[in-house]
Amino acid sequence: MATSRGRLRVLGIDPGLTRCGVGVVDVAPDRSAVLVHVGVVRSDPGAPIEERLAVIARGLRAVVDAHEPDVVAVERVFAQHNRATVMGTAQASGIALLIAGERGLAAATHTPSEVKAAITGYGNADKRQVQTMVARVLRLEELPKPADAADALALALCHAWRGAPAQAAASGPLTPAQRAWADAERLARR
Repeated sequence: MATSRGRLRVLGIDPGLTRCGVGVVDVAPDRSAVLVHVGVVRSDPGAPIEERLAVIARGLRAVVDAHEPDVVAVERVFAQHNRATVMGTAQASGIALLIAGERGLAAATHTPSEVKAAITGYGNADKRQVQTMVARVLRLEELPKPADAADALALALCHAWRGAPAQAAASGPLTPAQRAWADAERLARR
């Protein structure tokens, strides 16, 4: 899936209302990767929701315009106990997917456990393990910080290495998380 650059440029997005992590990597066909950009789009927790979402959208559009990714990978919100956190994360995720659609970019979502497994080989890895492997893969001198930015880079790498869940399904069985998500999407379409 290399582009005219000879590499696939992936924008990874770790959605959040207060901190939305963004990471852009170029991945070669041999799976080697190079850091292009990493950062966090921040919004004021005291601002009205519509302003916060507009700030996130402006920040994501700026990254897309500056780095011209081939594809966008967004963390899939699967389950959390804090409803307010889930809602904010889902809203930011929707903004990310909308921007991909506006720009004609393919988009995929990956669960945190899929990303951890792709990056560390262990679906229950902790944040430090993910940061360490991302730094190693990208040959960074320091761990990427904050964790939102490291997670965005991990998402981008996961997508480049594993492809979208639909592609994974064609080559092997779905994980329990992928099956549950596919079931939930089917029910939502009814």
